[in-house]
Amino acid sequence: MTAPVKGPASYFPSIERKYGRPVEEWKAMIRASGLTKHMELVAWLKAEHGLGHGHANALVAHTLAEPGR
Repeated sequence: MTAPVKGPASYFPSIERKYGRPVEEWKAMIRASGLTKHMELVAWLKAEHGLGHGHANALVAHTLAEPGR
């Protein structure tokens, strides 16, 4: 039995269902945005792509936590 997913990644299945894009596509868009600050990225996802705050926050947190970021 696998452990349940915790943290930002726990939002990923609902993000994919609700917005119709794979998480990796969202993360690539975040990386390509040219923005670097957490809250400006969250605001951008909300304003430009219609994401809810929790979903945007989860994607940004997970992307910014990647090694080399």
